Amino acid sequence: MSVQRYLLTKAINLLLVLIAVLIITAVLYGATGLSDQVLRSLVDEELRGFKQGLLQQPGLSEEEFNRRVAEYEQQLIITYGLDKPWYLRMGADILRILTLDLGTTKGRMYSFSGSDRVSDIILERIPYTVILVTTATIVVFTLGLLFGVWLSTKTGTLWDRTLSLYGAISYAAPTWWLAMVLIMVFAYQLRLFPPGGLQSPNLPDDPFIRTMDIMWHAFLPVATLVLASLGSAIYVYRSILVSTANEDFVLVGRAKGLPERTILTRYIIRPSLHPILTNLVLGLAGSLTGAILTETVFGWPGMGLLYYEAIISIIEPLILGLTYIFTLIYVVARFILEVLYIIVDPRVKV
Repeated sequence: MSVQRYLLTKAINLLLVLIAVLIITAVLYGATGLSDQVLRSLVDEELRGFKQGLLQQPGLSEEEFNRRVAEYEQQLIITYGLDKPWYLRMGADILRILTLDLGTTKGRMYSFSGSDRVSDIILERIPYTVILVTTATIVVFTLGLLFGVWLSTKTGTLWDRTLSLYGAISYAAPTWWLAMVLIMVFAYQLRLFPPGGLQSPNLPDDPFIRTMDIMWHAFLPVATLVLASLGSAIYVYRSILVSTANEDFVLVGRAKGLPERTILTRYIIRPSLHPILTNLVLGLAGSLTGAILTETVFGWPGMGLLYYEAIISIIEPLILGLTYIFTLIYVVARFILEVLYIIVDPRVKV
């Protein structure tokens, strides 16, 4: 099979996954009746406001009042699609979302600039998630790989056992609990960092000052994610490298008298890039979806908090839009991985 045909097959499979996830989400949302309930509540809310406006008009007869209310209600039903079965309504939504036309929140949520378009709301939150979660992911990967490589040459030592214990503790510690501990110590006891939020109030318009203030607010959330993930990352990378170091081709390389640095880089690290790249690329892709618990505790306006707000408020277009974007990010990341596997792993043959 040629490389082009192999990658095309993978791309088609991943596209089918993307469509399937969106369809399953839409079916669950519609078949349970939740979609109709939410849209009906929106109709009732707008109808209530319309009735209050009519009651302010003097000399309006009861018959005219009822006629106008009925006409406006029918107009709202058509506008929100309640005159159609949920599966027809969801079918149109799926086709629209697949073309990245994510629709609007119908005034139920706005971006910081005042737009109710789902695409504007999402695009506004992505940079804040990159500042927080993507930064933490890069720090965890870098430190985890450095310590993992180092520990793979010191198996069974005190350092190895100590960092393995730290990995187990950090993996078991709840992120929200760790976040609250850091807030209590560094925000309320030592008063070194703010307890949450994105920016301090009444800042000057100087871009440098605003940037530094955002970084100051981001320090504790980033530290929370790093401390919660670093231990397990170190242990995973160490285990990957130790497993490769026990392969026969590594023993053959040492038997040839090759320098230990060559053994480490060409015989251990390079064949281990397959799982290491998987962790990095999927970690970076997952970072764009945010960290719901950490962002909620710190009040950080990223993608994780946005998804939480969308679910709590049951904003249908935003839930479908976010689900599609998250799955699209995963699909693109998986395709990038397929290309990287062919490039970096000498054992992959197409």
